Amino acid sequence: MGRKKLEIKPILDNNCRQIAFCKRRKGLIKKARELSILCDVDVGVVIVSNRGRLHEFSSNNSMTGILQRYERHVEAAKEISAEIQVAELSKYSRFMTMGELLQATERQFEETNADGLTVTDLVHLENELQTTLIQTRSRKFCFMQTHLLLESVKDLHEQEKLLREENKLLEDNIAGMKKNRKLNEMSDLPLQRVTLNFLL
Repeated sequence: MGRKKLEIKPILDNNCRQIAFCKRRKGLIKKARELSILCDVDVGVVIVSNRGRLHEFSSNNSMTGILQRYERHVEAAKEISAEIQVAELSKYSRFMTMGELLQATERQFEETNADGLTVTDLVHLENELQTTLIQTRSRKFCFMQTHLLLESVKDLHEQEKLLREENKLLEDNIAGMKKNRKLNEMSDLPLQRVTLNFLL
């Protein structure tokens, strides 16, 4: 009979969670050790428990060396992606707004006959139009999101104001009820004394 597949979800019981953490941590470190031996690679594993304890494993006994290599790799990847973005933006940086792009396209069509444009020129114009359209849509989307957020903040402020007023009314009602109760208790007190004196 095979093992039952475990549903991956948070373990609610603290004892079961701690036991699962210890077992799976040991299994993960064992797999990392096996990977480093079998494939002759440097492996680093860092685990931080929910109690804040740090558990680590490094195949070459130098976690700092692995982390430094990782940081160098991330920095190099960021530089490469930044260079790619700059190259992509420089293609279309001539046209900052949709209006400027439309004017430039119109001028280009007026200066030369559309039949005289090459396919690459038309593809280039299409790419520029597409890029500007995407930029315009993203600006519009950001504007709409900001507008919706401002509206929701305004509604929340109005709800807060109404709740404060309602809270004040409730506090006044409670204070009035307490005052009436004290007055009733005070008015009942002499009647009880008279009744007691009469009985004596």
